[in-house]
Formats: sequence, structure tokens, C-alpha cells
Amino acid sequence: MSFFSGFIQRIPPVTKNLAGICLLVWVSMAFVPGIDRALTRWCAMYYFSSPGYMPFQLITYMFLHGGFTHLFFNMFALLMFGGIVERTLGSQRFLFYYLACGVGAGLIQEGIAAIFIHKYSAMLPPEAVGQIIDRGWSLMQHGMIFTDPTAQVLNSLVNTPLVGASGAIYGILLAFGMLFPNQPIYIMFIPVPVKAKWLVVGYGVIELAYGLGGVADNVAHFAHLGGMVVGLAMIIYWKKKGTFNGHWFV
Repeated sequence: MSFFSGFIQRIPPVTKNLAGICLLVWVSMAFVPGIDRALTRWCAMYYFSSPGYMPFQLITYMFLHGGFTHLFFNMFALLMFGGIVERTLGSQRFLFYYLACGVGAGLIQEGIAAIFIHKYSAMLPPEAVGQIIDRGWSLMQHGMIFTDPTAQVLNSLVNTPLVGASGAIYGILLAFGMLFPNQPIYIMFIPVPVKAKWLVVGYGVIELAYGLGGVADNVAHFAHLGGMVVGLAMIIYWKKKGTFNGHWFV
């Protein structure tokens, strides 16, 4: 027990609070009747033209997760890498970085969705598109779908909620890989350590391949890439501004 309490005390405050909020939200959604539906309705992120969209969802969607496995791997990465990055950046800058990566990930995912929405909307009469979106929202709330394949895909793109901190987490992985590029990391099933910079490159390539390949696994791969892209821009900018006092970590 003392080891566990000591571990918790060593976690920097922002990392600890972010993980605590995500855990609290997941427990509430898993065990409190009605909370799951309400939080998904109001706090998950929907496409801009969805009847369910609210601007604040670009922040709140990061604190919801689709299941325990989703939560576990995100929080494991947050605790493993976030504390180190927070100590390096400072708590205030780290919080800004985390939220900016999450918001950027959401915006990029929305942008990619817009491309596909435009594609499928062009296959339908203009007057039908709005009807599909509005009616589709109601259908999804009752666990129903359209029988027409084009309407089904269009409705899914607009009215399916996006949840999870993965975009922000990928931003943290990017920051760790840039700040500590030669830090060896041990990965399950790989017998030798991998340098952080190659781990980040590998994750980026995998997410890009899955995203471009259109893999239907219910994972927002472009959101992951979006978090990394935003993180890359911020770390480069801060480095040029001398945030790290001219010292690049190794």
C-alpha cells in the first residue's frame, strides 16, 4: 500500500488530475444508470452539422472512453510518459499542450470526415442529405440504422460520436520522442529496447497506413495523427523560442 501511495504522490499534478478525471468519468458511465447515455449525448464529439454537435465537445470528448481497454491503454501511456513530459514543460504549459493536442486531433478528424461526407452527399439529392442527417440522428439514438448503404455511411460519418484522449496521448508520445529521442523503451514481445524516436516514428507510420487504408476498426486514426502533428508544431515552436533553454534532451 505504501508503494502504491508513493507512486501516486510522485505523479505530477496535471497528469494525476487528468487521469483521475478520465477514470471518474468512466466509472460513472459504467456503473451509474443513465449517466452513460447523457454524457455520450452531450460530451462526446459529433460532426459540425450533426444535431448533437456543441462547440465545447472539442474539450469534453477527451475525457470519455468507449470501454475499459480504451481507458486503460490511454491512461497507462499518460502515466508512463505524461509525468516526464510535464516535469520537462512545467505543469501549466503541459496542460495547454495536452488540451491543444486533443482539440487539434478532434479538428483534424472532423476535417477528414468532411471530405468523406462531401463524397457521399454528392451521391444523393441535395434535399435528401439534410433529411438523412436529421432523421439519422433520431435513429441512432434508438440503435437503428438506414437500410440504404449510402445513407447509412453518411449518417454514420455525421452522427457517430468521437470519444477518447488518444489524440492528446499521441501528442504526449510525440513530445517524449522529441525531448528524449534516444531514451530506450522496452515494448512487450520485442526482446530489445527501442529508442523513443523510432517508437514515435513507428506509431506515426502505422496510424497513417491504417488511416489511408480505410481500415474499419472504429478507431479514429487521423485523430491520432492530428495529435502528433499539433504536438510537433508546438514542440518545434517552443524549441525555437528557447523554452528548453537551448538544451535538447537525449
